Amino acid sequence: MSEWKAKRFWTEVHVVPEDAGFGIRLDTRPVKTPAKRSLIAPTREFADAIAAEWDAQEEKIDPLKMPFTRTANAALDKVAVQHREVADMLAAYGDADLLCYRADRPDSLIARQSEQWDPLLDWAETALGARLRPRTGVMHIAQDPAALAALSVRVHALGNFELAAFHDLVSLSGSLILGFAAAEDVKPAPQIWDISRLDEIWQAEEWGRDDDAEAAAEVKKAAFLHAKRVFALSQ
Repeated sequence: MSEWKAKRFWTEVHVVPEDAGFGIRLDTRPVKTPAKRSLIAPTREFADAIAAEWDAQEEKIDPLKMPFTRTANAALDKVAVQHREVADMLAAYGDADLLCYRADRPDSLIARQSEQWDPLLDWAETALGARLRPRTGVMHIAQDPAALAALSVRVHALGNFELAAFHDLVSLSGSLILGFAAAEDVKPAPQIWDISRLDEIWQAEEWGRDDDAEAAAEVKKAAFLHAKRVFALSQ
């Protein structure tokens, strides 16, 4: 039995100003989220990206080809109703940030981690008011509570759409600092993604590529770059 899919019923897609942002109309019908909330984007550019996805649908609607719509749905149906919980979860990454867990050998990996990760920790101290300290090994050592509090305030200050995008920037990279660095354009997003995969890249250079792992990483990279685009369009 074939899976049922909704069919396109509209002729034109319109972006319309709303009190809280910009809505999308399919002919005269407003787009709703799965929870039946009005899909209102925070900026015209974000609304245009959503509208383009709906306009590109052919006979049958394929949600997998609508990443901006899916992110907007998550921002409105999930993040908006549990903003504090999502922000708390992401802020907690600071106490176990990827950039702070360093190898104890070999020297080539130690040097590469220091070269690529230390400048971002320095940037976080200056730009975010939070100094996180690197540790050798994988055992957890708590970070300075004052630094974590400063980072938490910044996470909680993000709007619903920003936080939805920030969730993927942090969770995919494994680093709160890299999430902020991507959001603040400290480096190009593809470069930040590679920095988050420093260990995997080094291992591939030493031992050879794992095609399955590389394919999975490419999927995650695409999601990371999409999240960066969403964050930018949300402002």
